[in-house]
Amino acid sequence: MRIFRTEEYGQMENPTPGEKYRGEILTDENKARDLGGIFVVLVPGSGPPYHYHEKRESIIVAISGEATEIWEGEEIPIKAGDVIFIPRREKHTTVNTSQQEFRYLEFFTCPPVGTDFVEVK
Repeated sequence: MRIFRTEEYGQMENPTPGEKYRGEILTDENKARDLGGIFVVLVPGSGPPYHYHEKRESIIVAISGEATEIWEGEEIPIKAGDVIFIPRREKHTTVNTSQQEFRYLEFFTCPPVGTDFVEVK
């Protein structure tokens, strides 16, 4: 079992000050076979490329700050406390459009990070 305390991630120093950060928090080491997890810090103006996943489904738990979730071309404001489900094959990205850091936890069905990422041009 593993407990993820959102307040700890909210108070944690950014491991890459002034830059976005993305670190794995749920892996094989935790005996996670069909689920992965990452902790993300988006500095103002940052976010991953617009993309989708062929097989992966995701849950994003917003911890602190505000951002914009771009989902299938629609811009949706999100903030701390929001929980988002993203089904497979739906185009999306999270962009920090605020002046503060935006932090979130993301849990997703396997395959592992990076192996099911299709960037949309």
